[in-house]
Amino acid sequence: MGSIQIDRERLEKDALAQLMGIKINDIQAGYASATMEVRKELLNALGFTHGGAIFSLLDVVFAAASNSHGPVAVALNVNINFLKATKEGVLLTATAREENLTRKTGLYRLEVRDESGDIVALAEGLVYRPKPATN
Repeated sequence: MGSIQIDRERLEKDALAQLMGIKINDIQAGYASATMEVRKELLNALGFTHGGAIFSLLDVVFAAASNSHGPVAVALNVNINFLKATKEGVLLTATAREENLTRKTGLYRLEVRDESGDIVALAEGLVYRPKPATN
């Protein structure tokens, strides 16, 4: 439990997450969730939520879940699929769930859903741990 508290404190110092209004809701071993309200500043030229904003929300939960075991985890790859457009005022919820954990890597399923529970984006992320995770 101690490492999860350290990770929460570290993530709460994330300047981009603060700027975007991303709030971490939960961190457990191999799992994290966060929310972000779509503001005018997060829209693209078409008036939809910018893909970079959605990716950033996913990146925050990805970091939280993958670092919840203690050793530092850094992203190697993220593949994202944008499935539904959203607009200003929508509350997005992102989750990261660990699918596989080895001594050096971790694989995570990443989702963003809107207030209706519809999937906005679905992604898979892979991390590398320079020091082995303790299980």
